[in-house]
Amino acid sequence: MTNRVARIRAGASVFEAAETVALAGSSDLMVVDEAGEFVGVLSEGDILRAALPDVDEILAEGGSLDAAFARFLEKGRDLAALPIAPLVIRDPIVLDPDDHVAQAAVVLVDRGIRLLPVVRDRRLLGVVSRADVCNAVTGGLPSMSFDAA
Repeated sequence: MTNRVARIRAGASVFEAAETVALAGSSDLMVVDEAGEFVGVLSEGDILRAALPDVDEILAEGGSLDAAFARFLEKGRDLAALPIAPLVIRDPIVLDPDDHVAQAAVVLVDRGIRLLPVVRDRRLLGVVSRADVCNAVTGGLPSMSFDAA
């Protein structure tokens, strides 16, 4: 488990989220409320999907890829000042610190997820990534525990 987690407050803007994703080098942000309690997950994919225009529709109407990209930029600028709240996955799959590493591996692979939040009593303890599990199963790490200690 990684304790250093890219976090963002639930009241942040899409611009702040995009900036945090870029600065943290993480594709997923853990969203917490003002009390620091876990709220959900926001991924870079969620931001991109919100800004992405219907390229097929633009092309069908005689537009070009350049026109689609211009619309993408326009939608991105329009989204920048809006709150992240509508984009947050509020009921993501989470791990408890007592869950087994094998359970994390199965969920990560079967669901195509890169990171799983580790949460207890609405408190975000960290995340488990595919890399964490790979290291654990190949002996890259002596042992793997989700304990916050």
